[in-house]
Amino acid sequence: MVMFKVSCKQTSPFDDQKPGTSGLRKKVSVFNQPNYLENFVQSTFYALSADKVKGATLVVSGDGRYFSKDAIQIIIKMAAANGVRRVWVGQNGLLSTPAVSAVIRERVGADGSKATGGFILTASHNPGGPHEDFGIKYNMENGGPAPEAITDKIYANTKTIKEYFIAEDLPDVDISIVGLSSFGGHEGPFDVDVFESTTDYVKLMKSIFDFEFIKKLFESPKFTFCYDALHGVGGIYAQRIFVEELGAHQSSLINCVPKEDFGGGHPDPNLTYAKELVARMGLGKDNSVGEPPEFGAAADGDADRNMILGKRFFVTPSDSVAIIAANAVQSIPYFASGLKGVARSMPTSAALDVVAKHLNLKFFEVPTGWKFFGNLMDAGLCSICGEESFGTGSDHIREKDGIWAVLAWLSIIAFKNKGNLNGEKLVSVEDIVRQHWAVYGRHYYTRFDYENVDAGAAKELMAYLVKLQSSLPDVNKIIEGIRSDVSKVVEADEFEYKDPVDGSISKHQGIRYLFEDGSRLVFRLSGTGSVGATIRLYIEQYENDSSKIGRDSQDALAPLVEVALKLSKMQEFTGRSAPTVIT
Repeated sequence: MVMFKVSCKQTSPFDDQKPGTSGLRKKVSVFNQPNYLENFVQSTFYALSADKVKGATLVVSGDGRYFSKDAIQIIIKMAAANGVRRVWVGQNGLLSTPAVSAVIRERVGADGSKATGGFILTASHNPGGPHEDFGIKYNMENGGPAPEAITDKIYANTKTIKEYFIAEDLPDVDISIVGLSSFGGHEGPFDVDVFESTTDYVKLMKSIFDFEFIKKLFESPKFTFCYDALHGVGGIYAQRIFVEELGAHQSSLINCVPKEDFGGGHPDPNLTYAKELVARMGLGKDNSVGEPPEFGAAADGDADRNMILGKRFFVTPSDSVAIIAANAVQSIPYFASGLKGVARSMPTSAALDVVAKHLNLKFFEVPTGWKFFGNLMDAGLCSICGEESFGTGSDHIREKDGIWAVLAWLSIIAFKNKGNLNGEKLVSVEDIVRQHWAVYGRHYYTRFDYENVDAGAAKELMAYLVKLQSSLPDVNKIIEGIRSDVSKVVEADEFEYKDPVDGSISKHQGIRYLFEDGSRLVFRLSGTGSVGATIRLYIEQYENDSSKIGRDSQDALAPLVEVALKLSKMQEFTGRSAPTVIT
């Protein structure tokens, strides 16, 4: 057995290691600074209780982006030096974020061990490569992101850290080969277990969905399918589930080989960045691609986000979670006994609210960040949840889950076409969405992202919007001067959330303007960027007049868009004449 020694290394704090909504995200060049990653990892160990470190089992894996393999070896050596008993690593360092959550919650080691938490190496939907982004976050024993109480401790530790511990002489572990590597240290044995990355997750999915029922959909000559992993980690799960388990043709998968730089693309599953899928689904400008598939979906880098498309039809994430919730009990075996409740993030449209009211379900509106959903789920208050930023999930894990969302949609399509799989025309994705609107009304909705805005200018814009809220008559006077066909603002605030489970209060979670007719404008600074600031503007209008739910979304929202941009003085503050991305 190879023995190792523990070294104590002197270090100095960095002043920029405050975790955002989902961990610490910076450029690779920042993480490559001497001691930068080590400081954050050691600060995390210091923030955890002793039983979560000494003798514990930790998962360390991620989306495979550039710098991941180096980071895994560093974290393994630091875990050994800090008294961790064993580290589990997905083969090649690959585990989707939802799979990490599943492994923490479900996997049992050969010796009966269970994970107490883990490091996820991802910057999610941000680009990867030597000059792009890297990220790290810690998930707790429930499989969910560390709560603010822990991330606050981590940040406090990064500001005072003077030393870290590492087993420098521990040899690198070959993470490309499944197997167990055992070492010895002054506190006893230390193991690194490299395991097949998809097995645990697939087992969980098969306990939730009826794979044989979904497989019949794939056997129908009428049903065609396409999945784009954008060269993220979702590709390995797509191959295993859609091709090997459900029988999809290999050609159904595009960009499903994980790459450190995501093939030079932006692994964000939206209409702007998933260009190849958008074109194949008939939503691009090129009409020479042939007949589009019936169903298409995309994932982000770590496969926790998803985009759902039908033939020449885009399903908004806000509609997606509402439709899944409305159909879950009859379509998905896991929910056959009913839903405990549903929840959405504050910026997400109110489509889910209407479903909850109609089905008499508990409903929660939470700040952006999956940890808030996790609290509700741990307390047995929520079964299905989602956010407008292409995240959808349920209480099977404590992260958003892109593959789960695709399987949920496939289950709904299969159910809607039960007995009709050989008919002339399948009930399509568009049919399902329009049927939903006919029952629950339609929430016209869009999001404008202004990325890498000067941080000072972004804060000035937000402060201006808060100040405006002090006088609604003045706000309405401004709006009247912009558009006379927009209803009045009846309420305006800065969203604040008191967690019904632990009583914690989250302030400054977004600025809201609520209109008399149910329309909403929401402005929020995103916590997922690595440089500058990202301003997100959300625009929503509810329509329950069946004669008006078929309007073009851009036309329906045009008056509110104009009001939002002029009311906020977006161009004056940011210098931007147009958003970076519109979804």
